[in-house]
Amino acid sequence: MKKTCSAVALGIAILFTIGTGSAFADSQMDKVIAPTIGIAYQGGGVTTSGFDCSGFTMYIYGKLGIDLPHQSGSQFNMGTAVQRSDLREGDLVFFNTSGKGISHVGIYVGNGKFAHSSSSKGITITPLTENYWDDRYVGAKRIMSNTTYESVAIDK
Repeated sequence: MKKTCSAVALGIAILFTIGTGSAFADSQMDKVIAPTIGIAYQGGGVTTSGFDCSGFTMYIYGKLGIDLPHQSGSQFNMGTAVQRSDLREGDLVFFNTSGKGISHVGIYVGNGKFAHSSSSKGITITPLTENYWDDRYVGAKRIMSNTTYESVAIDK
């Protein structure tokens, strides 16, 4: 019971963090991401039973009507490159965590943070400036057109 209460409290705290730290707090994208916070990491996972990093981005974008492949390197080959200083909500952010190229992906949620499936924390929101991620940041891609962005990532 204690672990369940702690998990629920953590989930609520994270949801409030998203709501106050995200430029799309009431957007369709936020409504899709928020319920996934705290779902466990699962290698190869693509459902709410558990996600790996690219399975998470594939799931979120799929809920928004956008198909992504299930591999971070393949996702990196899509869209338009975006400078870190020009990130907007919904852009995919990529990292080299293995030393062998693109090996992790997340979704930029605004205010310098990204949502992703962490192997140790499950679905979580993390600052891009956290040393581990900052040191491994490779780049970002804009997958959504301006029209799609306006329909799913801007507060309604």
